[in-house]
Amino acid sequence: MTEHTADKLDSNPRYSVRKFHSRILPDDRTVSVYVPPQYLEDEDRRFPVFYLHDGQNLFDERTSYIAGRTWNAHTTADELTLNGEIEPVILVGVANTGLRRMAEYTPTHDFKMGGGEGRSYGRLLVEELKPLIDNSYRTLTDATNTGLGGSSLGGLVSLYLGFSYPQVFGKLAVMSPSLWWDQRSILQVIEQTDPKPELRIWLDIGTAEGVRHVRDADMVDRVLLKRGWKTGNDLIYEKVDGAVHDENAWSKRFGDVLRFLFPSG
Repeated sequence: MTEHTADKLDSNPRYSVRKFHSRILPDDRTVSVYVPPQYLEDEDRRFPVFYLHDGQNLFDERTSYIAGRTWNAHTTADELTLNGEIEPVILVGVANTGLRRMAEYTPTHDFKMGGGEGRSYGRLLVEELKPLIDNSYRTLTDATNTGLGGSSLGGLVSLYLGFSYPQVFGKLAVMSPSLWWDQRSILQVIEQTDPKPELRIWLDIGTAEGVRHVRDADMVDRVLLKRGWKTGNDLIYEKVDGAVHDENAWSKRFGDVLRFLFPSG
């Protein structure tokens, strides 16, 4: 992307950025919101919402972890919306807090690496941020119209919070998830959550991310199928040939994520 594109994003009336202060976790964080074209055209219409972690990597190449590499989430969503391939959806990017990212994006405490503040981060999203977004924008507030997604540790915490709050988040994007965390403790969450939560799940991994990570993703897919998810219905598992673990790879398949989680009609 070019600087000119970044300037256009700044002047886009459908894009807004605000600082968010939490009572639950100590660090302030930036929240970016991008609404679909129809939001400004139809003042009576309400829209589904897709919450995404690592928000600084989604829209603006100036704030991304690797300069110039973003998910291009807004341009992809606009193109698919205008083509009638997905329903118009509000994108909410929740920036990570840098040094505390690992702690907030991990559901359990690992003996060697620490972490384990995923439950508090989930409370931040459910008790503080989602009510703020619902009060500030014309949203569809039910779980079937609310998605949660991310990559790497963001994929891990999305899976964990989906199983923890299925009454809030009904759609999950679990991209290149760090399933290895704490000896794959996330598997216990998937296996032991009863009854089976009503979740529509996108799961993916790149084959160039490493044999261990592909094996772990295969394992999660098998556990989900065993628990009753059905491929093509409420579950997609995609192994992307040659894909690596970075923003460019996730950008290339974000359109497929939107098509599955927020299909038109």
